Amino acid sequence: MYGFGPIAAAVSLLSAVLAALTAFLAPLVGGLAAGAAVVTLTILVRLLLLPLGVAQVRAEKARARLAPQLAELTARYRNDPARLVDEQRRVFAEAGTSPLAGCLPSLAQAPVLLCVYGVFTGAAVAGEPLLAHTFLGVELGATLGTSADGLQVAPVFAVLLALLALVAWASRRYLMLPAMGSTPSPMTGAVSWIGFTTVVFAAFVPLAAGLYLLTTTAWTLGERLLLRRLLP
Repeated sequence: MYGFGPIAAAVSLLSAVLAALTAFLAPLVGGLAAGAAVVTLTILVRLLLLPLGVAQVRAEKARARLAPQLAELTARYRNDPARLVDEQRRVFAEAGTSPLAGCLPSLAQAPVLLCVYGVFTGAAVAGEPLLAHTFLGVELGATLGTSADGLQVAPVFAVLLALLALVAWASRRYLMLPAMGSTPSPMTGAVSWIGFTTVVFAAFVPLAAGLYLLTTTAWTLGERLLLRRLLP
């Protein structure tokens, strides 16, 4: 039970912020307020997580800097796995980083972003479930398989899925493939397509969750590209 206390408090806080954002945006954008609040809250949370993004990019740059040295060690101690591991540890220790340095910030973000996702699928605004509000004439709780007013649902989801596919393509092209080098292995080459799973996932979740996925993946793309240029 102890573990659920902080999560429940975080969800409650995010729900209150979401309701406040919806009320604030209503006079400005009318019926788009609830959807705009989903996007705004996602951006605010990603801003709070920016230090973790900085740590992740710094770790990526450290690994790239050490890559030639690690490749040389792999070739030298190919037949001595124990010695290879020891030498790799030494190289990372001397550089002040670790092989997991880039994974930890990403793992730390996951619970927070999961809470945000939960808010968008269970929050209430002004006493009415968030998913009952509409965005571009479509309920935020609607899915692509919604039969009622399907003619209205389909175009909105078509645009959403197309934008998610565009972000996934750009992430693969400008983030994943450069990190893998000029000749990625078949396994890493397959992993580079993993971003397109968001497109499949968004086809089965409520519109509110799809807006969240689009916002957070687009933010990740822009954040990583910008930080790679700015950080030494």
